[in-house]
Amino acid sequence: MDRTIVHGIDVFLTIVREGSMRAAAAKLGVGAPTISLQLKSLEERLGIELLARTTRRLELTDAGQALFDGAAPAYRDLAGAVEKARQTAAASTRTLRLSMSRGAYLVAVAPVLKGFLSSNPGIILEISWNEELVDIERKGFHAGLRLGDVLAADMAAVRASAPVPSTFFASPAYLETNGRPRKPHDLLDHHCIRHRHPTSGQLRDWWVMERGQRKRIAPSARLVFDSAMGVIQAARDGLGVGWSMQATMEDHIRTGELEVVLDGFAADLPPFYLYFPERNAAEDPLRLFIDSMKQHSA
Repeated sequence: MDRTIVHGIDVFLTIVREGSMRAAAAKLGVGAPTISLQLKSLEERLGIELLARTTRRLELTDAGQALFDGAAPAYRDLAGAVEKARQTAAASTRTLRLSMSRGAYLVAVAPVLKGFLSSNPGIILEISWNEELVDIERKGFHAGLRLGDVLAADMAAVRASAPVPSTFFASPAYLETNGRPRKPHDLLDHHCIRHRHPTSGQLRDWWVMERGQRKRIAPSARLVFDSAMGVIQAARDGLGVGWSMQATMEDHIRTGELEVVLDGFAADLPPFYLYFPERNAAEDPLRLFIDSMKQHSA
């Protein structure tokens, strides 16, 4: 199509929307005589009259109404596409900073990461592994990922995973020396390795399923770590029985360094959530990351 016709249609639509040539000229930043000449040129090229001029106002002719009805939606779609392109271009030069635990990365982020980076080649993603409930605003993060039971109350949140399977574990050497627990009650006779949450300072309770009921237990422990990796390492060293999310254990179980115990008794943990200040949701890199997570879980 002739480019002058495309430009003329834009002028025509602006005149109709604004209600006069003077208002259209102000909208487009040109003089009123220019608008009149551009409209006349469009009508001559099309061979039809689009607006009936009177002393008081402009009225659409039947042909003008048909053009407006057909062209206005197309121009709205075009404007939307242009704005989306601008947003994508802006997002492509931005950095997205996220705070999360290693478990959150394995369960919620790793499955979507390759697709997100492929779809958004210009976004720089910075990930900080940290088990503390970080003040993401003060530390300069756009968002964080944590289990649903440790979220800050003043944050917006988007669910990022299904409930998270957990597991009890110990090394083959420990089990050979101390025997294998068969029921949760048997943990009373074992060395348990516990995790103290680095933010709250509280020992994290263990959760079990017995007779279809989810129960909280707090076994005594002589060995406590403020990181899940510490619990896992101590169990690998044969120092006792640990409990953690299954995703953090799979490699060690696969290699035989650790074995699952109390199989069938470990209860699921709450889902992971992406949490952030409400105003951050409008920022393009975070919005695109949220969309990617939603698409993966759909």
